[in-house]
Amino acid sequence: MTSIGANTTYSMKKVKTKPGQSGKAGSKKPASTKTNHLTSSSGGGKKCTPPLKPLLFSDSSKLPSNTIQYFKSKSKSKSESESESESKVSNLIDDLLRQTMGIPASPFSSSMAAPRAKSTHVDRGHAAADLATLCHHIGLFSVLKSFQVLERIEAVLIPNGIGCVFGNTDGTNPGGGMKRIASKASLLSYNGDDNGNGNGNGNGNDSIGTDTGKSLADSTVISDSKRGKQTTPEARHGCLLFLRALCEIVGTKCEPYVTPLLAAMLEESSSSSLEVREAAEDAATAIIRIVHPLATHTLIIPVLFEALQSPQWRVKCNALDRLHQLAMRSTSSPPNTNIPQIILRRELSNALPQILPHLTPQLWDTKPQVTKSAAAALTACCQTNTNPDIAPAIPAIISAMRKPTTDTQKAIDELKATTFVATVDASTLSILCPILSRGLKDRLALHKRSCCIVIENMSRLVETPQAVAPFGPLLVPELQRVAENVQFEEIRDAALAALGALTRALGHSSVDEALNAIMREEHERVEAERMRIEKEREDERIQEEASKRAEEEERKRFKEAMEAQRLLDKLALEEEEQKKAEEKRKKELGRKSVKGKTGKCQGCGLKKCKKTCLFYSQ
Repeated sequence: MTSIGANTTYSMKKVKTKPGQSGKAGSKKPASTKTNHLTSSSGGGKKCTPPLKPLLFSDSSKLPSNTIQYFKSKSKSKSESESESESKVSNLIDDLLRQTMGIPASPFSSSMAAPRAKSTHVDRGHAAADLATLCHHIGLFSVLKSFQVLERIEAVLIPNGIGCVFGNTDGTNPGGGMKRIASKASLLSYNGDDNGNGNGNGNGNDSIGTDTGKSLADSTVISDSKRGKQTTPEARHGCLLFLRALCEIVGTKCEPYVTPLLAAMLEESSSSSLEVREAAEDAATAIIRIVHPLATHTLIIPVLFEALQSPQWRVKCNALDRLHQLAMRSTSSPPNTNIPQIILRRELSNALPQILPHLTPQLWDTKPQVTKSAAAALTACCQTNTNPDIAPAIPAIISAMRKPTTDTQKAIDELKATTFVATVDASTLSILCPILSRGLKDRLALHKRSCCIVIENMSRLVETPQAVAPFGPLLVPELQRVAENVQFEEIRDAALAALGALTRALGHSSVDEALNAIMREEHERVEAERMRIEKEREDERIQEEASKRAEEEERKRFKEAMEAQRLLDKLALEEEEQKKAEEKRKKELGRKSVKGKTGKCQGCGLKKCKKTCLFYSQ
């Protein structure tokens, strides 16, 4: 018989049962095929959080219908019931916004003895979804502008203005680019009604048009890259959740309100709080998902370029992921099936000459996360190019950009085997010309010949001279150097043939004319750069002189004020001394007099002494 003691141990297997079964002994574990329906549509296999769901307004019947009718009516006269309804909704919006930011409720809103738990990310998410649902039913302008919700959110996310984001201490990125980008944004929605009309009340509540515009003009470089430390992480986390909830619940109607805050979301990626970083990434992802294709080139891409200048690597990764998301969004559906995606792909393809110079330096960043995101974004952006001839060679070109010393020749061999049939536009040239320019500088003459053949083939199919004009200074001098310095006649002939084809593509009749035009353009560019530098120095000198004059005037005023204060102190001291002397004299006279305070003699008690009084005097 087996004995059971204190040291007896048993091992049991934990069996997972189906929801309909209650731990039957013979139940088998079903074969699980994990399918993640929460993967991001931006590509890369990254998981995204589930959509935010309202808690208080999960049912539309719980919404304040009378207030909705009031705001929908747009009537100027308010009855007593309408005013009460507006007050109720104002209090409701204020409470929801406080819950979203994690601010504790007013102690007079409920019983003083009622316990209050600390705000969690789940509570802030539900409050943000409730507030977004209220915006969807009442109206964006009514909630965001009339009740100053957007102004309070901007005060939390960008207290110093949008011109101060992406700044650092050494002054390499002073935020000037953000001023230029913000000036391109159409602010009609900030003064318009819910229907998008630009006939708002203009009552001074427009924070973008007033406070932020002032900060844009007076923006300075802030020393702390994690801007917003004066606000709590809970408040920033709640604001980001609310912006994300607007994108998910309201949809494209909220695009004019949330798109200008993309820069703030990207900068919050460098926060020390994990919740804030994740919320910033999710909010930026939600904005890219609903943004209009025609807004990418003027509003989205310039902000992403400015974010790439940030010293924080997480900001760079977020910006690169958003660019990757844009590119994947434009190529996710089959061609010619989705009109917005066709427009987005065309916009990104046209922007490739500006995208590639900004993304290429990120391939050699010291952080491996940045290099990985840059490679993925660069590959996705190059795939938006509509030229089918170079599509098979794009992976080799990207590899050559990442490893120029070892993989450049492989990419050139791929291009040499390519038959160019389609028209070569500016986006195609922006992909090919950097690799070809690097190949022309190779030591081996045979590699230079391959580059000359590729340049000749693609130059015959160039769309317009304007498309190849930006790349002429990159290729023409190198081809001229190969044609003059290489000792093999066959390679010199190939260089001359490529130079002639490229010259004709540039719209010139001869090579000398092309070189003169390039040198002239280069001279004009250098002269313009010199004038710009001189103008900046002159502005700095004028500003320095103005500051010196202001400082001298301030010193003069301070000196005059100190002199006046010294004179005042001297006069006050003299007056005090005179008062003390007068009081001393009065005390001395009172000490010598025989009459008291009432004026009577202290000997006989009379006002006029008798002859018999000791103090009688003639």
